[in-house]
Amino acid sequence: MGEARRRAQEGLLPRQTKSKTMNKVDDSPRIIEWLPVTQKQRDQFFDISVKAGWVGIGVLVLIWVVVRFIGPAAGWWIPADLH
Repeated sequence: MGEARRRAQEGLLPRQTKSKTMNKVDDSPRIIEWLPVTQKQRDQFFDISVKAGWVGIGVLVLIWVVVRFIGPAAGWWIPADLH
């Protein structure tokens, strides 16, 4: 027996389904009326850009440490300025 029939026989209301209209709608104002970018999306872009920038700086420092200190200490290569 299906769920719908069982609920009907027991006198229960039909089960509520999640509709596509329940998605959160971004109701923040647009930056420019004709541009489909809202202020909330702009702020999210800034936050992601700042975080990505810091990750990039961290990766750059890590690569520099490996190339300058770890590689020569492990004997993988010799820096050109130490010849």
